[in-house]
Amino acid sequence: MNDNIFAAMPAITQLTRAGRLQEATAAIQRALGGYTAASDATGHAERPEKAPIEGIFHVINNDTMSSTSRARHARPTSTGPQPEPVRAPREAPLGQFITGSYTNHAGTRAYKLYIPGGYREQPLPLVVMLHGCTQSPDDFAAGTRMNQLAEEEGCLVLYPAQGQGANVAKCWNWFNAGDQRREQGEPSIIAGITRQIMKSHRVDPQRVYVAGLSAGGAMAVTMGVTYPEIYAATGVHSGLPYAAAHDMPSAFAAMRQGKSQGNTTGVGTENIRACGPEVSQLLVPTIVFHGDRDTTVNPCNGDQVVAQSQVQSDHDSANVQSQANARVTVQRGKVANGHAYTRTVYRDSSGGASAEHWLVHGAGHAWSGGSSTGSFTDPKGPDATKEMIRFFLEHSIPSRH
Repeated sequence: MNDNIFAAMPAITQLTRAGRLQEATAAIQRALGGYTAASDATGHAERPEKAPIEGIFHVINNDTMSSTSRARHARPTSTGPQPEPVRAPREAPLGQFITGSYTNHAGTRAYKLYIPGGYREQPLPLVVMLHGCTQSPDDFAAGTRMNQLAEEEGCLVLYPAQGQGANVAKCWNWFNAGDQRREQGEPSIIAGITRQIMKSHRVDPQRVYVAGLSAGGAMAVTMGVTYPEIYAATGVHSGLPYAAAHDMPSAFAAMRQGKSQGNTTGVGTENIRACGPEVSQLLVPTIVFHGDRDTTVNPCNGDQVVAQSQVQSDHDSANVQSQANARVTVQRGKVANGHAYTRTVYRDSSGGASAEHWLVHGAGHAWSGGSSTGSFTDPKGPDATKEMIRFFLEHSIPSRH
């Protein structure tokens, strides 16, 4: 644990309340200076990796708390998606990138939606993308190149945006107990945005997916656990398992060494059962990417995400059915002039892949195969975006067991 962050908390809180958010973020980074970047493969070697604050810092000023409290009594509302000029990356997609917002009892969040050029009111798959700390929908879209692939495959892509009012570093609050439950906190907001897009556009309800990076990856796991009737599969890049932490200190601990318990398949099992039988008995296929030199989120968290995804919980007892019957295959490869990787596939009795785990050798805390036009990317790794879309489109809700 880094004690500097606790010593710096009063000053950080004062800066946040004064609206001096850039100075507050800089203070966080100085306090957590003991963490170092795993690599300089993001394409921005001159910029130190901001990962020390990935997914754990939460300072809200009193004004924000008051507005959030008022929002708890509001009915779910939204502003309709409004077209916005696209700041196109080098490989510009042909569709539209539009904005909107959503409000429910837990608060308000903005979002962006990519609509492929071939959309003609036919039902399309929907991919929900949850960015990491300090990122934005535009940055995340540029780095992952998800919109380009969605144009090719015919998918809608939704990017909910975390605001600095909810977390000064724009991290999804995956580590807060109040943001780990169905119909509560941020999961209710993200699910609400997803449902809103499913109503406003022709979405294939059997092919809705959620993915994220780091804090966003941890929240993607949370969404798959708490809303398995919405999301047919999850993609987790450099993330953590469900309910791996319940506050800031436990978040730091999980990021550094994973969930400290002997039975990693039991991580969050009690929370899963608490969601109810209609949720806890559903198994959501999961694809995981993680760099084995990630010094921000320990790679063992990727192992725990996979193990957790293979557990089907009986809500009436503590019995769990693990991957004992799964068929496991291991493939090793290497990207030309790039990183080597190990891909482990878990197949169920029907031969379908219930989980994939890509361990990227030599990679740090960055989106594998991403574009240097966005932050936290490693162009030398296997293409996580392509592999996630491929995995997603292999799964739909009726195919679950």
